[in-house]
Amino acid sequence: MKVAVTGSTGFLGTALMANLRADGHEILRLVRRPPQAADEVRWDPRAADAGLGDPEPLHGIDACVHLAGAGVANRRWTARYKAEVKASRVLGTRALAGVLAKLVPQPRVFVCASAIGWYGENSGVDETAPAGQGFLAGLVREWEAAADPARDAGIRVVHTRSGLVMGRDGGILPRFAPLARFGVCPGLGPGTQVMSWISKSDEIAAIRFVLDREDLSGPVNLTAPEPATNAEFTAALNAAMGRPYLPWLRVPAWLLRLAIGEASVELLTSSRVTPRRLLETGYEFRHPAIREALPAELARP
Repeated sequence: MKVAVTGSTGFLGTALMANLRADGHEILRLVRRPPQAADEVRWDPRAADAGLGDPEPLHGIDACVHLAGAGVANRRWTARYKAEVKASRVLGTRALAGVLAKLVPQPRVFVCASAIGWYGENSGVDETAPAGQGFLAGLVREWEAAADPARDAGIRVVHTRSGLVMGRDGGILPRFAPLARFGVCPGLGPGTQVMSWISKSDEIAAIRFVLDREDLSGPVNLTAPEPATNAEFTAALNAAMGRPYLPWLRVPAWLLRLAIGEASVELLTSSRVTPRRLLETGYEFRHPAIREALPAELARP
């Protein structure tokens, strides 16, 4: 299989490429800088034609996995940065979907990274739930709709709505693991807020799963079947580092809001999202529970 990948140098893109190559698949990397290798093609996510002009380099691909986009929780949500996040995800997806729709032959599948931000705050949802309220929910609505040109052309489109990805080299773990190593990792806010998460190992395996499953299209939640409260996450991380959990050591919600502003909703909002479609189609999670996932991911090279 020949797979085009955007965001190939990122936290998940690097791991996905290694996984695909290990199984003998051919990778075509879409990069925003001048190509430096035979497997690279330059693209511009803000250009109407994705900056490709002639899409000849994409001819013959069987699949496209679109992971590129500015990080949602990387910086304070100023009006300018929210516009940057929206443009990087919506414009890039729309441009790429338009190019894929014009290819002859077309790729069989277009897998677009998405997020459980679609649901907003909730007490328990699956893929059938409508969009929630707030910046993230609105962003994800537009982000997923931007893939419509590919969908309308008959390409199978999958939106992988990921929870908080747990990996030692990206996501939230590198922020908290050093604190846990020294026994001073705090809980956040009340600690009762539910975190829908997934191990990096399962994230990559689930992307591979939806690539291959011809019966899966539309939204697919990439979250572990056992969500955890923030207190449970903090306790599990401390345990993985051989440190005691200190329930009284917490960052108050007001202080978190003061420190990172509106982006604090990512850490304080309670969201219980279940991976119904993955489970119904036979995906078997490597790490369904947070207490086993964190030691396994922190031990990975």
